[in-house]
Amino acid sequence: MAGKRRIIIDTDPGQDDAVAILLALASPELEVAGITAVAGNVPLEFTEKNALKICELAGRTETKVYSGAVRPLMRPLVTAEHVHGKTGLDGPDLPEPKMELQQQYAVDFIVETLMAEEPGTITLCPLGPLTNIALALIREPRIAPRIREIVLMGGAYFEVGNITPTAEFNIYVDPHAADVVFRSGVPIVMMPLDVTHKALTSKARVAAFRALGNRAGIAVAEMLGFSERFDKEKYSGDGGPLHDPCVIAYLLQPGLFSGRECNVEIETGSELTMGMSVIDWWGVTDRKKNAKVMREVDHEAFFALLVSRLGRL
Repeated sequence: MAGKRRIIIDTDPGQDDAVAILLALASPELEVAGITAVAGNVPLEFTEKNALKICELAGRTETKVYSGAVRPLMRPLVTAEHVHGKTGLDGPDLPEPKMELQQQYAVDFIVETLMAEEPGTITLCPLGPLTNIALALIREPRIAPRIREIVLMGGAYFEVGNITPTAEFNIYVDPHAADVVFRSGVPIVMMPLDVTHKALTSKARVAAFRALGNRAGIAVAEMLGFSERFDKEKYSGDGGPLHDPCVIAYLLQPGLFSGRECNVEIETGSELTMGMSVIDWWGVTDRKKNAKVMREVDHEAFFALLVSRLGRL
């Protein structure tokens, strides 16, 4: 169908990744060419299985899911079971998937798809550590000019860090991969904590998902009920941030978000600030602008979009 935006979702499902994937699969404007799993929130054996479970939950069993990098490029894997639970999708009781993973390695799938398709037709949507994307760029540098854009969730500037005092989780897990991606020359739209911390769930918003009455709505309410327990304690609010769906919402309604073009560099040398995204928000250097960094979101319209789309599943 003409006019559909073709995307590859690269993900380490967790609960907020699940909501992002459901949003994409529920949106007719998007065509999900494939989902690639990476180790991050939980180890790869869970993230690959979670991606299959989410496709089945959406009733989209034709979606192709590929397994990717089992660990970061240069550092030991750091995971976040303290947020997402042992499986990464704790909360709802989702059945074991009947769908199977594709045989092809995720990185090869990304490279082959980008080399086969017309340049500028595929958007990459990384929701976790950037290991698979960096490996693809390293393996085949010719893909860089063929990528339409990379819209990613990661990093922070004003909100600083959520896994260390200075680093956001996705970037911290594989800072060297993030460094490769931000140096790639590909157009990047970045959804940092600065914007995702303004997309907060609340009792009323979780209730709205549950009230949809379909499997996806109820499962999302149960997922958010679980992951919120950690966030409520940490951020002492009514709910927690819904990070990853911001990526998909931007593709559907970019006007929900505002930000500015900045230079973004990733710290890979200092253990104290490892994985920090150093964003030149005020333009105090002459370093080349390499990302559009979002800072504001219309959170009411964002949640209205989520609820209306998930209601279609």
